[in-house]
Amino acid sequence: MYDPFDPAFQADPYPAYRLLRDEDPVHRHDDPPFWALSRFEDVWNAVRDTGTFSSAQGLTFHPDEIGALGLAPTIVMLDPPRHTALRRLVSSAFTPRRVAALEDLVRDHVRARVAGMERRAAAGEPVDLHRDLASPLPTFTLAHLLGVPEADRARFDPWVAALTTFQDDGFDTAALASGGAAGAVAEMFAYFSEVIRARRTRPSDDLISALTTAELDGDRLTDWDVLGFCFVMVAGGNDTTGNLVSHALALLHAHPGQQAALAADPALIPGALLEFLRLEGSVQALARTTTRPVELHGVRIPEGAKVMMLYGAANRDDREFGPSADTLDITRQIPRHLGFGTGPHFCIGSHLAKLQARIALEELLGAHPKITVDLATAQRISSPFTRGWISLPAVGLSG
Repeated sequence: MYDPFDPAFQADPYPAYRLLRDEDPVHRHDDPPFWALSRFEDVWNAVRDTGTFSSAQGLTFHPDEIGALGLAPTIVMLDPPRHTALRRLVSSAFTPRRVAALEDLVRDHVRARVAGMERRAAAGEPVDLHRDLASPLPTFTLAHLLGVPEADRARFDPWVAALTTFQDDGFDTAALASGGAAGAVAEMFAYFSEVIRARRTRPSDDLISALTTAELDGDRLTDWDVLGFCFVMVAGGNDTTGNLVSHALALLHAHPGQQAALAADPALIPGALLEFLRLEGSVQALARTTTRPVELHGVRIPEGAKVMMLYGAANRDDREFGPSADTLDITRQIPRHLGFGTGPHFCIGSHLAKLQARIALEELLGAHPKITVDLATAQRISSPFTRGWISLPAVGLSG
């Protein structure tokens, strides 16, 4: 019913998710051993209860995915109160105002990307909306935000690619050894360690400088705190944002009437982004570890068990979203959802992801309101934790 490694499941997990919600909401998986929660209310409550469902043992069903890279815990693998203090410091530097100031830069980048796709289309060359637009967008934005100069950005891309591949392989240590992710991480850390040291003595106007100078109640971020946050931004904020844009385009392709409405009224885009995330979340599942025995729906989960929070299942739960939970509605009112998680670990970069995705859709649909994609030849990533694309060919760029 539910095998996160099965290619058929990864291609379309939603029938299995429905079975889990209806028949086995506290599912026991044998190999590797973990439990899985699939109903919205259960996942919502568990993720918010950090005292019972801890992040400190990792976010996958693998026993030591971060240790495989030789890293200390980052902000996403800490529980309160340390997580709370660290998040307050990071948030004091990574502010909505800093993100909003990127709008013109991001818009210029998207317009240049769209113009490049138009030139290739006019020349009869293939155009891929994921490779040519959605995927490069967060890489560009993060490089600028972190202060990576133009001359060094050719180095930045391979780091992102290696970390994305490592995540898509499910933090598999064999993939780590064969794919070069460890080398990419070491190189990235060495680079940003030098940047952090330089910014402590000569601050600039980038996010790393703001992090090195952030202070609240006499507490400041260590070099590792800043370095770990850079890792989280690259590993967690790149692939997810690109896939949000591509999922939006794939969903609109299947609903041309809603695409036309969105193109005609761009003010609908912010709300529609939540609906795209609800239906096709870039992050399908993350784990917590129980700190005590938990009984739910008559099933007892023991202490020390890995529990997968199936966000992809919870976000389509008709108990929360009604009988139309499996269908796209860009005007749907969504009081709460799990597209960015919830509770203490609510995605700290959600405002950055939404800004990039909004601008990408505004510019692309503004220029080409009837653009479509070729789902028959599109390629999806293979991952037990994330859902997204390798390629998403465009059928046409005619307006």
